[in-house]
Parts: sequence; C-alpha cells; structure tokens
Amino acid sequence: MSGTLYIVSTPIGNLEDMTQRGIRILGEVDLVAAEDTRRTKNLLNHLGIRTPLTSFFAHNEEFKSDVILNALEKGKNVALVSDAGTPGLSDPGYKLICEAIELKIPVVPIPGASALLAALVPSGMPTHRFTFIGFLPDKKGRRTSLLEEVKELRHTLVFYVAKWDVQKVLREMADVLGDRDAVICRELTKVHEEFRRGKLSDLAQHVERNPPRGEFTLLVAGE
Repeated sequence: MSGTLYIVSTPIGNLEDMTQRGIRILGEVDLVAAEDTRRTKNLLNHLGIRTPLTSFFAHNEEFKSDVILNALEKGKNVALVSDAGTPGLSDPGYKLICEAIELKIPVVPIPGASALLAALVPSGMPTHRFTFIGFLPDKKGRRTSLLEEVKELRHTLVFYVAKWDVQKVLREMADVLGDRDAVICRELTKVHEEFRRGKLSDLAQHVERNPPRGEFTLLVAGE
C-alpha cells in the first residue's frame, strides 16, 4: 500500500497557531518536505520533533516531486509544508498534489494558519464572495493585464504583495482599478500586526512616508 501525502499548515507568525493535529502528523510521518528546510527545522526544533527533512521549493519542485512520489509509492508517509501558512496557496505543491492524486495516493489536508483567511475575516471587507489573486506578475505589462482582467469583479479581491512592491502596486491599482477602498494587512499574527484601511491612493502615500516592513496581504473592494 502507498503512504499518505499530508498537506500541513504551519504558523504564519505566532507559533501558538500550530494545531495539535499538525504537531502529531509532523512527528509521525517518515519525511517532511519543506520549502525552506532551515525555517522548518527551527519550527520542528521548537516542537521537539526530529522527523527527517527534505527541500521542496519552486526550483527543484519537478525533480523532488518524483523523489517524494517514489517514497509515497513505497509506503512512506510524507508531510508537505511551506515557509508559513497553507501549502499550495502561492507556494509550491500543486504539481505534487495533482500527481499524487493521479497515482491514487491519499492526499490529506491538515488545516491551520492561512494569511488569506487571517487577513480577510477581520478586514471589514465582504467575505461572502471573494477572489484570491495571490502575487501579481513581476512585469508591469502583465500586472496591468491581470488588473484589467479582474477590474469588473464585484467582490473582494485578495493579493499577496512583497514589501518592496507595495507602494508601486498600490499606485498601479489606483490607476487601473480606480481609487477604491482597500486594506493593508501587515505582519499578521506577529507582534507588530497592523490593519490599515483607506483609499488605494491614501495607502500608497502612507507607505511612501513609512517604508514598508514585514509581509503584506492586500484586500481591495470590488467594483
């Protein structure tokens, strides 16, 4: 019989957000496939877990998928984790999960922390319908095309934004989408957690006056 591929959510900041089930699974599996083995090793050490680690990130995903699938087919249980949050959401894992399903290997989610939900629920933006965009493309032309594509959506839009792109992205959104209401969510679950609400242009000015630090999730009102 094949092993099981567990998709394990890990804390996005506060280590107290690690679930009891997640701790148990990480301690019981034969292997943990981690986007950043150094970061995950720190988490495992904190939890007192000694499960072997292997790297699994964007640039080795194709090769490592074969290695992990081979282990699963031999009956080994594997936990997939990302740097933080839920694997597969703007993180490596989609290809591995699809291939495991094709091979009829059980894929089991271990729910937990997610920056997407941690930002959306307390944002004050409508939650009954939303679209998760994730990270925008690096090139301005492709960013503009994507923003034009979602411009007519009438529900909340959720983006992940790197700190060095925040000001640029806010101004481009104001130009393409119009000066809509938005919420910047910074350092979620961490000591300096911040929710800042306002128009896209106002938020861009705030970021210009206050150089961004930390990790950002951005919510934008629908048309």
